[in-house]
Amino acid sequence: MYIKLSIINIVSMKIKLLLSSVFIRKITLCTFLLASALSSFSQDQKPIKFTLLLNKTVQQIHNIGGSGCWYTEEIGKQWPLAEKQHIAELLFSRGFEKDGRPKGIGLSAWRFNIGGGTAEQGDSSGIADPSRRVECFLSPDGTYDWSKQQGYTWMLRQAKNYGVKDLIAFVNSPPVQFNKNGRGYKSQKDGSTNLRPDKYDAYANFLTEVIKHYDKEGLRFNYISPINEPQWDWLKQSNQEGSPWTNEEMYQTIKSLNISLQKQKLSTKILTTEAGQLDFLYADKGRTSRQIDSFWNPKSPLYIGGFSNSTKFVEGHGYFTENGDSTLINTRRSLRDTLKKYNGLEYWQSEYSMLGNGYKDKIEGKPSEMDHALFLAKVINHDFTVGDASAWHFWNAYEPGNPLNPRYFLIALNPQRASKPENKYTITKNLWALGHYSLFIRPGMVRIETQRSDSLNDMEVAQQVMVSAFKDPNGKSLVINVINYTSETKKTDFVLKGLLKGQALKLKKHYITSEKQDDNIRPYPIGDTALPPRSISTFIFSAL
Repeated sequence: MYIKLSIINIVSMKIKLLLSSVFIRKITLCTFLLASALSSFSQDQKPIKFTLLLNKTVQQIHNIGGSGCWYTEEIGKQWPLAEKQHIAELLFSRGFEKDGRPKGIGLSAWRFNIGGGTAEQGDSSGIADPSRRVECFLSPDGTYDWSKQQGYTWMLRQAKNYGVKDLIAFVNSPPVQFNKNGRGYKSQKDGSTNLRPDKYDAYANFLTEVIKHYDKEGLRFNYISPINEPQWDWLKQSNQEGSPWTNEEMYQTIKSLNISLQKQKLSTKILTTEAGQLDFLYADKGRTSRQIDSFWNPKSPLYIGGFSNSTKFVEGHGYFTENGDSTLINTRRSLRDTLKKYNGLEYWQSEYSMLGNGYKDKIEGKPSEMDHALFLAKVINHDFTVGDASAWHFWNAYEPGNPLNPRYFLIALNPQRASKPENKYTITKNLWALGHYSLFIRPGMVRIETQRSDSLNDMEVAQQVMVSAFKDPNGKSLVINVINYTSETKKTDFVLKGLLKGQALKLKKHYITSEKQDDNIRPYPIGDTALPPRSISTFIFSAL
């Protein structure tokens, strides 16, 4: 009996030792894994030091804005005063609530669509959606009716009242009575304009009359863009007003408009290209391409540099040139390098929303609302830091759609807003993403060069932490926008280099937008320069 018990005790002891050994090994392994994790976490938390080179300036910013096309008529003309005033406040206000949150995003440019008359045509216009038909000030009998486009004009006046710097008129189609087919879109796929050959001067005079009228109303258009995305065919199925143009037809239009504005002694400047994609501006892509060389090369027969009302602003739309980091970066780099060959030319990104699928950007599954906002900020960042854009405009400020999938708008209009007036619209994260730039980067500010301590290349930066910095020319403020594109918290540190003698700037404000519902340019502790995961931050340094 004793022997049996001893054997049992020995076996029991061995089992205990074995279990103890396994337990110790597990503890050791857990300790090792924890130490490794802490070590990795510590390395990740090493701050990225950004050096701001205040004495190395790049481009000066003219404006950051948006377009109010189609649905502006309904909002401005039909909505209750409180709701439409709130929309205007969200877009144009630079004020702040008592808790430090902004009331709006302070756009400094607003694009106004001069209609072609498809609204008067009704269903016979061929444009199925009534919201996308636009009235025309010029009647077929040659008289002007300034009661047209009341909603558009209401919102334009709000922009003016809020102090928006640049009011910009743009046109998708000439008046339908001037067009070859009497419609606001093309019938034949031939690449030429829908404008009749004998109506160039009439079209120019029409635009001049519109500008004159709004001047008298105290709503001066600083710029007029008479042609939109000339590379596309704009056939009936486009479901909106539009017309293709060749470079030669564009030149004839700009020339006629310049003469008309000059005769009326109007100072409104002409925006010329409005390319449907950025690469049409510099690359040979068939008709209506290589626009920079066509219009600003003094040796070109289409040279517009000598026109009194022309500008040195080359407008392009960022659509379909951001699918993948290589395309995003190289397209804007090529555009920038081309512009440098022509003295004084500047790039304006004058339309962008997520029309293509680039916004999905390696995301598995369905992108979230914050994913959309981050990608929008990423495109803006690259237009400024790689393309050297001196203006940036979003399309479209508001459209009907799902606020959780805000590819095309800043503010989602409820598709059932007529039947559900208590819920007409929803603010999306896109609004605040753009606001990190439009609210704080004001006209006249200058982008400065930056250096970073992590030595990432451009492709790596596009998936990590992106930065852009702008200073007030008088040296009293510095705005730094930082995008944390990762799912980890990142720490930052800022070093200001190139301060003038006696100049001192101190971090005074920090704002954050993240996936959290209330993080919409929310004031953040000044002493905390950490970047939350998947977030956009704005740091503001001001003079002491």
